[in-house]
Amino acid sequence: MPAGLTYTLANLQTDIQNYTEVGSNVFTEAVMNKFIQNDLTAEIVKTNNPRIGVITLSTDFTIEQDYRNICHSVPVDIFVNRIPFENPLNHENYLKMADYISDVSSQILPSEEIDIIAYGCTSGTIAIGSDRIKEEVNKTKPKAKVTTPITAALKAFKHLGLKNIAVLTPYPKDVNATVYDYLIDHNIGVESFSSFNLEYDSEIAQVSLASLEKEISKIHLSNVDGLFVSCTALKIVDVLDRVESSQNTVVISSNQAIIWDCLRSVGIDSKIEGYGKLLAS
Repeated sequence: MPAGLTYTLANLQTDIQNYTEVGSNVFTEAVMNKFIQNDLTAEIVKTNNPRIGVITLSTDFTIEQDYRNICHSVPVDIFVNRIPFENPLNHENYLKMADYISDVSSQILPSEEIDIIAYGCTSGTIAIGSDRIKEEVNKTKPKAKVTTPITAALKAFKHLGLKNIAVLTPYPKDVNATVYDYLIDHNIGVESFSSFNLEYDSEIAQVSLASLEKEISKIHLSNVDGLFVSCTALKIVDVLDRVESSQNTVVISSNQAIIWDCLRSVGIDSKIEGYGKLLAS
């Protein structure tokens, strides 16, 4: 015990008794008057890494992990917040998220600037509209760029020259119709459309990689420029290379595309191997 420090267990017991009998300030003052602290000097070093904010659904198991895995060696800082969402997947539930976007954005490093915010829901973006999402984000993060999986996918299609595609989703039929219409409205030809017809993110996240590859092998891809796999909850990024090789095609997935767009938007154009031709381009 340092010299001069004579605060004993008996002293502590007495102070506790005084605190309980006399008042709330007695214990704090008694202890603090005898408390010794060593003051140190901290060197504050601010990072210059670009900041990527990610808004993910409260029910999503996948997108956050994909960001961490793909970007682990890239000089960016990633900050995630979750937006309330209730399954099942349908237009009404997607629209409910719009009112939360501004507040959820504000809670990603409050009072700090973010370079880009990624709204992590493909079909939700189609329902709400990318313009509305950008407007809501910029209410509280006015300087942040904004991207979404479907707008990032459109950029990826253009980047790789994909004009006619096949589509695979996990969504129910009514949601699939909105995805189809969106792509057609943005001048992307859809030659085939396949789906697992699932309504819950928990189910989507548990679709096995083996079944994904098996079902993709059944899709006729020889007459299209590539395959678009939609949904941020679907775990596919780890097998993109293998699927592209086995099917002799290009595969764009929601998470792969939005991560690619985030990195390019903050000035990082280094190639990342192992996650498909898009990130390696």
